Amino acid sequence: MPNSFGKLFTVTTWGESHGPAIGVVIDGCPPRLPLTVEEIQAELDRRRPGQSDIVTPRKEDDKVEILSGLFEGRTTGTPLAMMVRNADQRPGAYAEMREKFRPSHADFTYQSKFGIRDHQGGGRSSARETIGRVAAGVVAKKLLALAVPEQPVIVRAFVTQIHDLAVPPEALVQLPTLTEVESTAVRCPHRAMAEKMIERIKAVRAEGDSVGGVIECRVQGVPPGLGEPVFDRLEADLAKAMLSLPATKGFELGSGFAGALLRGSEHNDRFENRDGRVRTATNRSGGVQGGISNGEEIVFRVAFKPTATILQPQPTVDLHGQPTELIGRGRHDPCVVPRAVPIVEAMAALVLLDHWMRQHAQCGLFKF
Repeated sequence: MPNSFGKLFTVTTWGESHGPAIGVVIDGCPPRLPLTVEEIQAELDRRRPGQSDIVTPRKEDDKVEILSGLFEGRTTGTPLAMMVRNADQRPGAYAEMREKFRPSHADFTYQSKFGIRDHQGGGRSSARETIGRVAAGVVAKKLLALAVPEQPVIVRAFVTQIHDLAVPPEALVQLPTLTEVESTAVRCPHRAMAEKMIERIKAVRAEGDSVGGVIECRVQGVPPGLGEPVFDRLEADLAKAMLSLPATKGFELGSGFAGALLRGSEHNDRFENRDGRVRTATNRSGGVQGGISNGEEIVFRVAFKPTATILQPQPTVDLHGQPTELIGRGRHDPCVVPRAVPIVEAMAALVLLDHWMRQHAQCGLFKF
C-alpha cells in the first residue's frame, strides 16, 4: 500500500498536519528489543519545529506515546504503534488555500488525484508526516547496532550545502561526530560555512523567501552482501526512500553526477587485500556495486528544493482555473534542510535494516 514502506520491517505512517495526531505502525519488529519512550523522544526533538531561530516557529513538543507492541520495556513482536498529538494548530491560516492552489505545492495534484484534499497545512503532504518515519528509524538504528555488535553501524547525515554555499569536499574527509553535526542550528559540521548558511537563511526569511540545500549521509559498518541484483538494488531502495521525503528533488550515490565527467580508468575502484579483507582503494561507487553493498562506507547525497510556501504574493489559479494571487500564510521553514537531517538518517536505517533482515532470511539460515 502507498502509505507503507519495507518488506520484512514494514512501516506505515498515518495522520495529517492539522488533524488530531500523527503516528506510525511498525510490523515485523523482532521481540525482546529493549525500547524506551525517551529514546524515541530524543530523535523526535531533533526533527521538531521551533528548535531554533532559522526554522518554523510552530510550537509542538511532539511528545510520543507508545500505544502497542511494548511490554515491560521490551518489544513483543506484535505491531508497534506510536503516536504524537498535534497541539499548535492554526487552520485559519490556511482558509485561503481552500480555493487556491499554492505554487509548487501538492494542492493541485492531490485535488486531481482524489477529488478532495485537506487544505489545512497540506494534510498528508506536510512534513509532519515524517514524525512517524523518525520514530521508526530509532527502532531500526537499535536493531542495526545489535546485528554485528563488534562492528556497530553508524548512520550519520549532515548539511553540506545551503543555496549556493557549499562545504568544500576536502573539508569533510573524516566522518563528523554527532556532536559536531548538532553544534550548529543548520547541522553543518563545518563551523565557518555553517555561520554563512545561517546568515543566508535569516536573510531570505526576512524577504519572505526560502532556499534549499543538500544533505550528505554516510553509513559505516555495513557488511558486503546487502541488496538485491535487479529491481531491489540497495541504491534503488535508498533513492526511493529519500525521494519519498517532502521537498526532495535529487539523489546521488558515491561520485553521482560528477562521475559522468570521468573515464573508466579514472572512476574504477580497484580491489585490494587490506588487513585480510577485500577492500577498494577508492570509494567512487559509494559502497554499493551491482546493487549490493561491498563493505565500504555508503555515501549518498539528497537535494532539497526551497520551501514552496513563501510570504510573497505569487500568481496562481483557483479550483475553477481562474487566475488569482496568493500570499503564503502560517508558519513555515525558510529552509527545510536542517530539520531533514534526522529524517534522512531514519530512512537510511529503515532501508538497511529491511535489507539486512531479507539477507538473513534468504542466505543466513541454511548451510549447504
